Amino acid sequence: MSNRSLAPSFQPRNKPNLQNYDQARSSFSWQQVEKQFTWSETGKVNMAHECIDRHVEDGFGGKTALHYINGEYEERWTFDELKRQTDRVAAALHSKGVRRGDIVFIFLPKNADCYIAMLAVVKLGAIAGPLFEAFMEEAVRDRIQDCAGRFIITDPDLAVRIPRDDLPSLEKVFITASAERCRSGEISLAELVEQTTDNGFSTEWVDLEDPLNIHYTSGSTGKPKGIIHAHRAMIHQYQTGHWVLDLKEDDVYWCTAHPGWVTGTVYAIFAPWLNRATIVVNGGRFDADSWYATIERAKVTVWYSAPTAFRMLKSAGDGVLARYELGSLRHILSVGEPLNPEVIYWGSEQLGLRIHDTWWMTETGAQLIVNLPSEIIKPGSMGRPFPGITVSILNDQGEVLPNGEIGHLAIRAPWPGIMREVWQNEAKYNSYFQFDGWYLSGDLAIQDEDGYIFFQGRSDDMINSSGERIGPFEVESKLLEHAAVAEAGVIGKPDALRGEIVKAFIVLNSGYAHSPELIEDIRLFVRSKLSAHAAPREIEVIEELPKTKISGKILRRELKSREPIEQ
Repeated sequence: MSNRSLAPSFQPRNKPNLQNYDQARSSFSWQQVEKQFTWSETGKVNMAHECIDRHVEDGFGGKTALHYINGEYEERWTFDELKRQTDRVAAALHSKGVRRGDIVFIFLPKNADCYIAMLAVVKLGAIAGPLFEAFMEEAVRDRIQDCAGRFIITDPDLAVRIPRDDLPSLEKVFITASAERCRSGEISLAELVEQTTDNGFSTEWVDLEDPLNIHYTSGSTGKPKGIIHAHRAMIHQYQTGHWVLDLKEDDVYWCTAHPGWVTGTVYAIFAPWLNRATIVVNGGRFDADSWYATIERAKVTVWYSAPTAFRMLKSAGDGVLARYELGSLRHILSVGEPLNPEVIYWGSEQLGLRIHDTWWMTETGAQLIVNLPSEIIKPGSMGRPFPGITVSILNDQGEVLPNGEIGHLAIRAPWPGIMREVWQNEAKYNSYFQFDGWYLSGDLAIQDEDGYIFFQGRSDDMINSSGERIGPFEVESKLLEHAAVAEAGVIGKPDALRGEIVKAFIVLNSGYAHSPELIEDIRLFVRSKLSAHAAPREIEVIEELPKTKISGKILRRELKSREPIEQ
């Protein structure tokens, strides 16, 4: 645990929305937050209405809601334009049979179409299922098959990764392009929207407990699990956006995550628009110059990204940073993996701002442990529990441990953002609640005398690489499909840049000889079938995998013990 703390630093004109943490902890209730929503008076619930339509009704229709940048190309959308376009897309989808409660997958790059599709699906009372744009055929198949998905919105380039022959449930593939670019059986959503007016379209009003979106999260065993969140999550997402992101109506906000990851949905779409902020979207790949230029051009004030990105910016050198004017920035946050202290010091010294780590999970729906702008930061700490959230460190029997002892990081349930269900997997849902009233995160942690929590590791075998959770079983299964691989064990290997990298230990089938060419072929095989982030960055050939004697389960911890611990 760090013994060097960073005090709050902010200008008087930018005083944080939450200025007294202890006072908020003692007096806060989630019921207070409900007054921020129109449904507290009308009884009409829909996340999309609170994100877009209410701002138009309140006289902010002309305010820029979305600023899209991709290289030299830019486009801006006002709240009024977004309302009309999401109405038209929703009406078009409705005309083709999409109804309340249907799951609609959205497989698009980070562009305006993606964000509009998300809100249009929610307006229909349907369940939005965003997919990361780098997913390959196998990853797409697994997710659609799991919930017998009937609808997907995509573009011509990504549509070729949808294995339609293996997905009999898939009824309609909507393409965000003209009919000329559609293949057989695909529907041009672009032309359908052109033929549709929003006259008479009415948002589908739902209940707070109705399903809102589904995100698939990997586990240490088995295929990815579908986590369903409910519309009630907006209570949690609004308030964390107000206090943790510290969003104000004049903020220009950039969350770098793709909506296919939960951060890219909750904190790149819902939380900022619930708080009436302008969101920035950079459609390009990571590049230090491009990212700094985006901040400069859009005059970004609040920036939310991942430790890997900050480490890569740091490694790009201060010479690159010096070429840009980033004076618009006032608040920076991080998520996805533990934030290294040296990155926090770099931010403070080179950007003139602290980087605020935050902790939450797909299953939790919103931030739970945070570093607030008005509070001291202890570099290396995840922060302290958000007001309204109770955190404890438990032993293996579910008993609360004293400060300074390592144990299971647990959160007292429920809270508004917590998952509604795991899709058709009650046993998996129940596995999070082994001790009465406590949600078990799967993380090991220590809490100090001031309430700050320090991550110590995972209690399972999940891999966290560049903030992306990767299940070893999924990668192992794909490795075994390669003709040369007889057995495979996958672990997360500590890495200074990415937190962890995917490392595979394999046993070769007879007739195959170890060579650099074969190893690269195996790596590219996994990359092409799953995704780039799931492909092993290292592959080691061994004679035999360590396994348990009774069940034959791979002993991943023994494989991990072969890797040196970075100091």
